[in-house]
Amino acid sequence: MSVSFQSSITNKMSVNVCQLYLITPSQIIDLDLFCLDLETALAAAPVNCLQIRLKKENNECEDDEIIVRLFNKIKPVCDRYGTLIIINDNPNVAKAVKADGVHLGQKDADYSYARNLLGQKAIIGVTCHGSKELAFKAASLGANYVAFGAFYKSETKNAKYKANTEILEWWQEAVEIPCVAIGGINISNAENIIKAGADFIALSNAVWSDSKNIASVVLQLSQLCHQHIH
Repeated sequence: MSVSFQSSITNKMSVNVCQLYLITPSQIIDLDLFCLDLETALAAAPVNCLQIRLKKENNECEDDEIIVRLFNKIKPVCDRYGTLIIINDNPNVAKAVKADGVHLGQKDADYSYARNLLGQKAIIGVTCHGSKELAFKAASLGANYVAFGAFYKSETKNAKYKANTEILEWWQEAVEIPCVAIGGINISNAENIIKAGADFIALSNAVWSDSKNIASVVLQLSQLCHQHIH
């Protein structure tokens, strides 16, 4: 499959290898330190996009102003490396900061509302768990990508839904819209996900858990992606 995310800022090149999709830690205490970690990650290997996903301790979405503050802080870093910024859950914030797009869970904002608000050039991705039906619905509405998961136990999120690699193989053959694999993906298990047909692998704890190894982890995962052509 030829993978392409489009935004109002840039058209990402179409390629037929899996790409990296980073997700921020759920909570970021030190914005300056995170910017340094982010710079390390983006400098190590190409990263297609970064999703801002901030949660309070009770797992509710973080306040809008905190998300905006983080966006403004990391925008120059992402721009330097051509990395798109996606806002989790909140199309209104995505609109306010002129992010490249929004990622919607099944219980988040309505797709049609998000598309009307953000316009046709925005990237809108939709969580589809392990459901072909949800994925087909998202694709038919015009989503730019669908996200399947969780594939493994995640240290970032207590996943209620599971997915297996068969759905990636099926999607790769059946539909042109890119798919993102999410949930517990790391160096030890990423190859199976990539080989099965994921167009993007979503990474969070695997990258951010050890600041000393960020560059090494990102580089190794990028190399794994390039070993398998779709």
